[in-house]
Amino acid sequence: MSSLTQIPNWEGLIRSDFWFRDGNIVLLAGNAAFKVHRGQLERQSEVFRDLFSLPQPEDAADLIDGCAWVELHDRPADVFHFLRAIYDGLYLASMPQASDFPMLSAVLRLSTKYLVETLRTLCLAHLSLSWPTTLAAWDTRESAAVEPKTGRYLPRETHAHPILLMELAIELSLPHLLPSAFYDLSRYGPSKIMAGTTQAAFALDVAASKEPMETSRERSVVLNKEMLVRTFKGREASQRCVSEFVARELENRSASPECANRGEDGMSRSCLESFYFIMLNILRSVGGIACGRDADPLFTLVQAAEMLTRTDFSDGQRQMGLRMCAACKADFKTSVEKAREEVWRNLPTWFGMDDLTQWAEP
Repeated sequence: MSSLTQIPNWEGLIRSDFWFRDGNIVLLAGNAAFKVHRGQLERQSEVFRDLFSLPQPEDAADLIDGCAWVELHDRPADVFHFLRAIYDGLYLASMPQASDFPMLSAVLRLSTKYLVETLRTLCLAHLSLSWPTTLAAWDTRESAAVEPKTGRYLPRETHAHPILLMELAIELSLPHLLPSAFYDLSRYGPSKIMAGTTQAAFALDVAASKEPMETSRERSVVLNKEMLVRTFKGREASQRCVSEFVARELENRSASPECANRGEDGMSRSCLESFYFIMLNILRSVGGIACGRDADPLFTLVQAAEMLTRTDFSDGQRQMGLRMCAACKADFKTSVEKAREEVWRNLPTWFGMDDLTQWAEP
């Protein structure tokens, strides 16, 4: 990521890639040093403008490479990513990648601290692709996490582990990102939720750390008890809402008033049998437990609706679709869409965030 060399005559400091010969201010973060341009930083941030207005040392012995210096109480790698965004721009792919998250979180953290609004807005917009506040955006996110050739669901290749996002959102007071992160995490099995995740340190952080190198390479990230309880309560609500949907919309469901499959006795047997078949598949969590998504009602409901158009069911002799008329299909699809919207609206409540206002926006 960055070449690291000792600064001559300045014991203990490590020079980063951001070391311009014509730079006129040195930033120190841990044991890392960055020789940059005051004007470039002042142009972007009032905080730096005020910081640099403080009296600077004039004695050559107090200078670094002939420049005044300022100590920042930030992670060295955060400063590196922040400076790269200021000097080179923040270029991001149209769709998220999990590997982007460490850089994005670093830039967001420092652009918030130093009031660089353009960078902060870009970071938040990109994070919202992975942690959206609307159901339509969530569906786009989920579709992008499916590998086109194999159909495998690989969310961790496109999105960071939700606990990392939750940690960042709490640190920077971004509660609108939390419900979708809670929901993402709640789809893990309980043991995985408890285990949390790990985060590898950047090379610059390790090299410039004042701690022993072996203790700074990787850290464990787990939820505290209060966050765990909220996650498990939300998981329980997710599972409960599927059973409630089955009871409300499928058990003893009546055919549509416009049903085209009614016999002379007024019964719509083929449509009612199809509803029963859908119910059995939901109860078996086909596509749920089978791929580790048994606490994912948004996915389960999509699977239920997709059964209406599938043609790969077998009656023992041939493959076929459900024997359901267009009117009954339309009614059931409407029921599914309303149920999914209700799930999305309820996420903040499920995860203990009843006061959240920036949610489910049109």
